[in-house]
Amino acid sequence: MASDTSPVPGAFVHPRALCESIKIGTGTRIWAFAHVLAGATIGADCNICDHVFIEDDVIIGDRVTVKSGVQLWNGLRLADDVFVGPNATFSNDKFPRSKQYLAQVERTDVGRGASIGAGAVILPGIKVGPLAMVGAGAVVTHDVPARAIVSGNPARIVGYVNTPRVEQPAVAPPSSAPGPSGAIGVRGVALHPLTLVEDLRGMLAAGEFLSQVPFAPLRFFLVFDVPGKEVRGEHAHRRCHQFLVCIRGSVSVVVDDGTSSAEIVLRTADQGLYVPPLTWAVQYRYSTDAMLLVFASDHYDPADYIRDYEDFLSVVSA
Repeated sequence: MASDTSPVPGAFVHPRALCESIKIGTGTRIWAFAHVLAGATIGADCNICDHVFIEDDVIIGDRVTVKSGVQLWNGLRLADDVFVGPNATFSNDKFPRSKQYLAQVERTDVGRGASIGAGAVILPGIKVGPLAMVGAGAVVTHDVPARAIVSGNPARIVGYVNTPRVEQPAVAPPSSAPGPSGAIGVRGVALHPLTLVEDLRGMLAAGEFLSQVPFAPLRFFLVFDVPGKEVRGEHAHRRCHQFLVCIRGSVSVVVDDGTSSAEIVLRTADQGLYVPPLTWAVQYRYSTDAMLLVFASDHYDPADYIRDYEDFLSVVSA
């Protein structure tokens, strides 16, 4: 039941909280010693714990939990189902000075279903993607991709949420017929064995298009000299098929069909990873010597890319 201090019907405001906003959703609970300024917007069924401060230009979605000791400053946007752990810190000014105010603060976005761990620090202008997880005490200095798990100072990607890792075998298993050596558990994605020949003159890897590689490419590109902390990909294609071969070093590839996901570690040149259209793909954990060869079924077309994860989920669900 709402207390007498509740500014809107259906919301609960503890008698020792100060809530100046009337833009509070039904079922939301604001606990003791929290202070919500008049301009703030809080959605339905949220839980705002003790000693939380929320400034005017803050928008919070539905079913959000903000634990004790958190300050939400102007420019912050929390989407639905976000969790913010105790004493997490957000900032909105890269160069703060006493009594000097920005005409426009930098906006920080935390995507749907993301979690911010206890004591994490999020710098201004950062985007934390949907379903991402920021570890306790992490210092986030760059955008966090959708579903990524980051930790450390500065924060680095250490994995992806609900994404089992598949280690590529050192040598492709023998196959009596060309084709995939095994499904990954993500719709259409599979490892395909290539031909490997070794003799005194060295090593040779080869593949036949339309048999070992399941399409005839119109384009190829190489990715190399990638700093280990960087992430590439982070998109899906509407029509284009791709085939990835790590010809030197190692790289981890995360594939996601909107329902299931997996991480495949590519480390040999005698296997390729087939990625069909409408598969979200990310490459990270490049070794310092990594070189990734990618065959594509189509010429480059910016309109073929889906670069927003939420848009990708909408397309595959349709």
